[in-house]
Amino acid sequence: MNQIPLVDLKAAHAEVAEDVRTGFERVLANTAFIGGEEVRAFEREYAAFAGVAHCVGVANGTDALELALRASGVGAGHEVVLPANTFIATAGAVARTGARPVLVDCDPDTYLMDGPAALDAVGGATRAVVPVHLYGQCADVEALAAALPPRVAVVEDAAQSQGAARDGRSPGRGGIASTSFYPGKNLGAYGDAGAVLTDDGERAGLVRAIANHGGVAKYRHDVAGFNSRLDGLQAVVLRAKLAGLAAGNTARRAAAARYDELLSGLVAAGRVVLPVTAAGSAHVWHLYVIRVLGADRDEVVGKLNAEGIGAGVHYPAPVHLTPAFAHLGHRRGDFPHAEEAADRILSLPLYPQITADQQQRVVDVLAGALR
Repeated sequence: MNQIPLVDLKAAHAEVAEDVRTGFERVLANTAFIGGEEVRAFEREYAAFAGVAHCVGVANGTDALELALRASGVGAGHEVVLPANTFIATAGAVARTGARPVLVDCDPDTYLMDGPAALDAVGGATRAVVPVHLYGQCADVEALAAALPPRVAVVEDAAQSQGAARDGRSPGRGGIASTSFYPGKNLGAYGDAGAVLTDDGERAGLVRAIANHGGVAKYRHDVAGFNSRLDGLQAVVLRAKLAGLAAGNTARRAAAARYDELLSGLVAAGRVVLPVTAAGSAHVWHLYVIRVLGADRDEVVGKLNAEGIGAGVHYPAPVHLTPAFAHLGHRRGDFPHAEEAADRILSLPLYPQITADQQQRVVDVLAGALR
């Protein structure tokens, strides 16, 4: 069977295999396993790519968001506003600070957080709002920040938007953002890794201290912290892949445009709804997410998978309908757009190396599954 994965990590590795091999040899020779020059070099290079003053490498994306929240003053007794349709880690990072997640619905077309709803949810205990840059495009951070009171920080969850921008602004510029380098991301490590991005030197320093047991010098602990550090081997991988990230994002855009064209017949027949790109958005297509109409989404995914097509669902349950956050007191119907998305969306294979023939086969099998 001609297998087409959701994400082709083997193809991605083949493009950087030699650079990774030689980089690993450098780390092994220097025994710089935690931190070291490879990490420092990656932080400088990714900060330049992202257009921010500071990049602090950490152990994973969830830690990155928690650290960005803590560095923004979020803690016990506070509330943090975030969208109901996001990976559970967004809400988990908020909960780990001791703050209470306050959920809001999403825009029914872009699936990005509903900005007016987020503003309406701000109360006296609100310390931060977390817009999630979902599927590869950015929420309107500038409009959100302009409407919030000064005491409320915007802390961006940019785990899926490496290289994306909104009206020319990239995540973290003028504020603070977290990102994830989980292997399947546009910029993926060979294990868990993440980073905090900001122009604010004070917050960057606080992130670095908290992530290193509370201080930047050995045996000096200025604040209560924990261990969340980027290791040298992962930095080697990320440096190798970063060199091709812009070209990879361009290839993703071309593949997304090709899907738009190939799926036009199913759109005209009222069987699928294509992704919507917001005005001013420079999309990097971490995922290509369609909405299925007139068919059971899970059955469609099952048929695709049975034919070797690596379709997936991001995400099958909004935060308020997960047992982990049942204590927030919500029920089905509270966030109808998030719930409709969770019931209807599916992600089609998309990665820089995908071919036109592979995409044609994906669409042919999808059409058959929808009959």
